[in-house]
This record gives sequence, structure tokens and C-alpha cells, in this order.
Amino acid sequence: MASQRKQHTELVVAPEETGVRLDKFLAAHVDELSRAQIQALIRAGHVTGPQAATIKDGSHRVKPGEVFQVVLPEPVAPEPLPEPIALNVVHEDRDLIVIDKPAHMVVHPAAGHASGTLVNALIAHCGDSLSGIGGVKRPGIVHRLDKGTSGLLVVAKNDAAHKGLSEQFASHGADGRLERAYLALVWGRPLRPRGVIDAPLQRSTQNRTKISIAKGDEGRHAVTHYELLETFGEGKSVVSLLRLELETGRTHQIRVHLAHIGHPVLGDPLYASGFKGKVTTLPEPAQKALNALGRQALHAAELGFEHPITHKNLSFTSALPDDMSQLYAALQKAH
Repeated sequence: MASQRKQHTELVVAPEETGVRLDKFLAAHVDELSRAQIQALIRAGHVTGPQAATIKDGSHRVKPGEVFQVVLPEPVAPEPLPEPIALNVVHEDRDLIVIDKPAHMVVHPAAGHASGTLVNALIAHCGDSLSGIGGVKRPGIVHRLDKGTSGLLVVAKNDAAHKGLSEQFASHGADGRLERAYLALVWGRPLRPRGVIDAPLQRSTQNRTKISIAKGDEGRHAVTHYELLETFGEGKSVVSLLRLELETGRTHQIRVHLAHIGHPVLGDPLYASGFKGKVTTLPEPAQKALNALGRQALHAAELGFEHPITHKNLSFTSALPDDMSQLYAALQKAH
């Protein structure tokens, strides 16, 4: 049986919109869909124009009086399968859900991680409350945390929430709506109690699993702000607790930036490999706690944003998880 479709009200081009690209015109009139989602619908043949002809070219220039119609297919079942994985839900409503992600959980299915991910767990947890992201019944991932990073993460349940949250994360807090802060235990002590790391990032040409600092005008703009909260030990065994805020949100940004200034995150398997010998300089309880951690000591501790539908300001905090808390306590007790 063919799936039923819902369609938007017909959209008529006004004189002042003459010559505008079709995808831009539709995105300006269909609030719940982003321009990228509109472009995907155009390519899939879900937009009709004059004489009800299907238009598959988003660059088509509209003319005054032309009538266009966007037809949305019913959400289809998600490709990832639902899995009954326990989640630490911090907040949930009809539009979004905030999760305190445990370390070692992958956010999205990928090569080598087809199951056991946060997406698998969310599909099972949210069920019918997922109304479809881009025509697919799936959670809308607007930002990610590395597998070894724990902490707060917000996920959209529908297109409208996905669009609103994506806009906030795209601006990275420049408009004052989004706030994110991380806690990290790092090797050494920064020279200044506060600072800004401004260094562009790019995929490493020598190791495709790593991100590196770009030279010259290459790479993507990346800025991290840090604040020194505490310092433990002395000499070669110094460890610091930092609070970090992102001005941009690049892959591995905090980890690469901290390694770049000589203070990599404890336990980081990619960017602190040259500091493995320093583990033995720590007091024995801290050595054991770090070895038991088995990941980078990085936690997404604060998350604030404007609700994309109600426009209410929401703010959440997450305490250090047990593994990182035990490392912190061992360092604090020893010094």
C-alpha cells in the first residue's frame, strides 16, 4: 500500500522575490525545514512548480506568480535498529532530549560501530515521539562527543527542533543562546590562569584518524578558551584541572588545542601518547585511577541553549562521572 503524504500550502512567488533560487525561496517560507533539507527534497522529486511539473534543480530561478508545492513523504523507519540500552536522561519533552552520555559510547553508527550507539538507544527510547528528521524517523544529532568523552548532549526529535538547534550550534554561542563548557585534567600547568587557543585545524595527512594544526591559511578556524581551576603536584608530575569553552566546534578541537600548547588531556590515546612516561611520576593511587580511566579525562559538564520551539532558556550541568571523579580525588588527596 502506498504511503500517504502530507503537503504544504501552495507557495506563490511575490514580485520582490523574482530571480531568487528555488531552494532559498522555499527555505524562507517553510520554517520547519532547513535549506539543506529543502535541497534534499528537491533532489528526491518532492517539489513541483508551474503546471505541476516536478523540479529537481535547487538553483532554478523563480518568477513572480509561479506556484510551488513541497510534498513531504511520511517518515520511514530508521536504518539503525532500536536497542534497549539504558540512558541517563537529564531532560525530555516532545521536541528534544538531553542525555548525559557515558564514556565509551559512540554517538552515531559508523564503520566498526554498527550497533550499541547512542542513536540505537534513542530510537528505542523515543519510539513514536520521533516524527522524522529529513523524512526519516530518527533522532536529530546536532553535535557530538567523542567516544571517550562523557557528558551532556542534546538531540532533536523533529525537523523544527533540529533546524532550531542546528542554527544555535552553527553560531557556536556568538548570538548568546548557546553555552557549552568542558572539564579536563591535563598534563602540566598553563603559564596563564586564563587564555585563548586560536589555531586552525585540518585532517592529518599522516594519520587519517587524527586532527592536526593547520599551517598558513589552510584548515578550519578553531578557537578554544580555557580557565585554570586547580593544580596538583609539582615538577614533572604536575596536573591541572581546566574549564574550557568552545568558540567553534571542530572534531577533536579541545584535545588537539591542548596538546598544541603542551598540555594534552590525561589518558588521551591519540594526542597524549608522548606523555605516557609521565604516568609513572604520579602518586600510585593516581596512576591506578588513570590506568583504570582508559580514555581521555574530558567531560562535557555544562550545556545551555534556547529551546527551539518554546524559546525558553534551558541550562544543565553534569558532575564528573565516577571514573574521572576517582582520578580527580586521587590527585587531590595526594597533594
